[in-house]
Amino acid sequence: MHEEDFELTFDLGPLEQAEQPQPAAQAAPVPRPAAPKPRPQAEDRASEPAKTAAQPHPVPPARPAAGEAARPAVSVRGTETSRPAPAAKPAGGQHPPVRGVLISGGDRGIGAAAARAFYEAGYRVAVLYHTNAEAAAALEASLPGIIALQCDVASRAACESAFTAAEIMLGHVDVLVCNAGIAQQKLFTDITPAEWQHMLDVNLTGAFHLCQLALPGMIRRKWGRILTVSSMWGQTGGSCEVHYSAAKAGLIGLTKALAREEGPSGITVNCVAPGVIDTDMMAAFTPGDKAALAEETPVGRLGNAQEVARALLFLAGEEAGYITGQVFGVNGGLVI
Repeated sequence: MHEEDFELTFDLGPLEQAEQPQPAAQAAPVPRPAAPKPRPQAEDRASEPAKTAAQPHPVPPARPAAGEAARPAVSVRGTETSRPAPAAKPAGGQHPPVRGVLISGGDRGIGAAAARAFYEAGYRVAVLYHTNAEAAAALEASLPGIIALQCDVASRAACESAFTAAEIMLGHVDVLVCNAGIAQQKLFTDITPAEWQHMLDVNLTGAFHLCQLALPGMIRRKWGRILTVSSMWGQTGGSCEVHYSAAKAGLIGLTKALAREEGPSGITVNCVAPGVIDTDMMAAFTPGDKAALAEETPVGRLGNAQEVARALLFLAGEEAGYITGQVFGVNGGLVI
């Protein structure tokens, strides 16, 4: 329930791709709607030939931050983009460094909202998307200078290729947001071994790949932020979503253990666990369905992707340097 973002899903059909999650959002014993509703079919990674090369869209010139001078363009696989150099430190004080952030599942939902939030805060931003090239191109067009790279996070080779391209374009990856994911609702006894493995490969092993690629640079620089996007079902378990819940719970375990291991290197690792987030992944829910979910939520409404993005932005900042190994529930009180 993420590709990106957190999403609550009620599809009894085949495995779905949700790069952000969101339905990831694509969000236990918490009340759920009485009857499952079909949701728009997302593209299934398993149905496509493996893609192992990062394929950046043509990137418009990067938006220089205030006081920054343009750097010579860098070329990655034939794509040219100019990167602004960090501004000089003003006399008598230190200028905040310009950070680079890489967001998986960043083409829509929570991932796209996070990309916008980091962009507006002055970060250099790169996003990974799986199959939705149209959404990725639209994001690039709306945020000049952002970089969108095609990547199937279940593939180590694809992650290596995309991460290398992102590092060249950003300068370095200071913040990693592991948000890509898929979701599926199905009785546990009906889940096939292939579906189980695919769920783990995308939602959990994809984060493993990206964390291993990002950490060497963060350790050398003695600074880094790793953020995972789980789900309230990873905290409580969700009926008819055992494989999804297990993968999202695995992300929480990864977060806590990695926080202990990397703290001495100046790296924090935290997790955001969204509740019911109102994104395009909930398009199949009727107004009545949404009203019922809002009534079950203590704050009386559904969440939105921007609220999750703001939590991620805070945890990536300097002011969150004493916070690590934590799980932040952005769920309106549905899970306490």
